[in-house]
Amino acid sequence: MSELIAISERILMEEDIRVMSETGIPHHLKSCQIESQNLSRLNFPGWIFETSSLVRSKFDGANLEGARFMRCRAGHTSLEAAKLTEAILRNSDFNNTNFRRAKLNEAEIVDCKLTGADFSEIAALTLKLEGSILSAAALPAMSFRKQVLERVDFSMADLSRCDFRDSVLHECSLREAHLVDARFEGADLRGADLGGIKLNDARKFKGAIISRQQAGQLLSEMGILVR
Repeated sequence: MSELIAISERILMEEDIRVMSETGIPHHLKSCQIESQNLSRLNFPGWIFETSSLVRSKFDGANLEGARFMRCRAGHTSLEAAKLTEAILRNSDFNNTNFRRAKLNEAEIVDCKLTGADFSEIAALTLKLEGSILSAAALPAMSFRKQVLERVDFSMADLSRCDFRDSVLHECSLREAHLVDARFEGADLRGADLGGIKLNDARKFKGAIISRQQAGQLLSEMGILVR
């Protein structure tokens, strides 16, 4: 990256950001406040948002290709149909954020809070997901096939029609997740919390690898006593 304009500790309004985006030069915004601003369809390729507040701002349809969000507060933001290809979201709060129809191909989401976030209809080829909380999030029909997932909390999430075939889950939680039509053939779930799984959902784990302890837990959830 040949140029990067640094701006720190400022309250930025929609017009400020619009002028910056029109320069075509990536900016590094550190410790800035950009709350409740409509930044839809603006261009931010290669931008860095660091320790900044983006709460309730709108980036719908924005170009955020290769952008980085580091230690940001971005709860209740909207990134619907945004281009986040190769973007990095790290150590940030995106609780209740709208990612519907966003493009997250080759993006990284690491150590983020995403409780209640909506990932419906996203493009997520080779998305890296690690160390993040997706409790009660909507992730219908996402493919995690052949991926290694580490420290991801899917508890109470909508995982209907998700593809976990041949995946490996380390220190992950599927507790009370919604698993209608999800697929787990060949998945290694020995590192996953399967608590709260009901009889109908337990059948979906046919072909998956689980531990003896998990098998006993599943039988217990069904009311079958193992002695």
